[in-house]
Amino acid sequence: MSDLYPAERLARAAEAAQAAGLAALLLTPGPELRYLTGYDAHLSERLTCLVVPAMSEPFLIVPRLEQPAAVASPASRMGLEITGWDETDDPYALLAGRLGLAGGGPRAVGVADRMWALMVLRLRDALPGTGQVLAGPVLTGMRVRKSAAEVDALRAAGAAIDRVHQRVPGWLRPGRTEREVAADISGAIVAEGHARTDFAIVASGPNAASPHHEPSDRMLAPGDAVVVDIGGTMPSGYCSDCTRTYAIGSPPPEFAAYYEVLARAQDAACAAVRPGVPAEAVDAAARDPITAAGYGRYFIHRTGHGIGLETHEDPYLVAGNSEPLAPGMAFSVEPGIYPGPHGARIEDIVVCTDGGCDRLNNVTRDLVVVEG
Repeated sequence: MSDLYPAERLARAAEAAQAAGLAALLLTPGPELRYLTGYDAHLSERLTCLVVPAMSEPFLIVPRLEQPAAVASPASRMGLEITGWDETDDPYALLAGRLGLAGGGPRAVGVADRMWALMVLRLRDALPGTGQVLAGPVLTGMRVRKSAAEVDALRAAGAAIDRVHQRVPGWLRPGRTEREVAADISGAIVAEGHARTDFAIVASGPNAASPHHEPSDRMLAPGDAVVVDIGGTMPSGYCSDCTRTYAIGSPPPEFAAYYEVLARAQDAACAAVRPGVPAEAVDAAARDPITAAGYGRYFIHRTGHGIGLETHEDPYLVAGNSEPLAPGMAFSVEPGIYPGPHGARIEDIVVCTDGGCDRLNNVTRDLVVVEG
């Protein structure tokens, strides 16, 4: 865990805050707090907040009843001061007093991207005259390039979700509902090593044309295409996300034709990944063969998203994002074609390396046909 959550990140975060002209970063439970401390803090109406001043030592404010959990986390091994507050205390006043912004210097703070409005407004009242900006962009430069330990954590997540996909064909039987299959998958995600299931999309027949379909009571039937997009969070905090498409019995001829196009497009996008290539170029590499084959209007989402402590984070592979890829960036490559009667998607998590692309998902990308 010390390799995955190194103590030096706190100093780097303070430097980033100073470079952004901020007095401090105020990080409530979420990916930013966990990235800097390793503490998977409980989010509730009680304030937990990591304070990273630009010019002084960081500290963590936690409800007294949650202080033991904070002390047991990697945060305590960093030498981070952990201050508990009691039910009758005002933690916002405590934070403001400790931060001490009454003098000169920067009068703005960065707040966690997922901070509840309740806390944003209470902090605004406790720090009058202090502006608030998002902390996420301040930390993006640190988070977007994964360390070797982070890549190892994502590789373990990829292997775990691959094991689940290997089990999926056994659950795809005519007469079973999407919801029943999703329940089996959700249990398997945890059984294969995840701390929790984050999503289990099982989209059959016409529902396969809806990329974010919620599993329903629709029964699987012979001839169905079934898009299975699944992911979870590992005990490390790092996420998995992998999509494969299955068929129950022989799929329609038109489906088989565009699935071949989709597979070529996904391979082309992965082949385009290398340092210095703009993120949008990988999107184009996936999109161009799909468009050339006449299916362009059915590819309705970006090609990929970054992944780490969040399932969706920077960088995003989408037209208009000219950010150059760099070694250590991890993201999905997931083109899809969704004509309406059915649909298909192939998704791998990949890492940009010095030499190109390292796929972290290795379960077969071929269309898996299940006996109908």
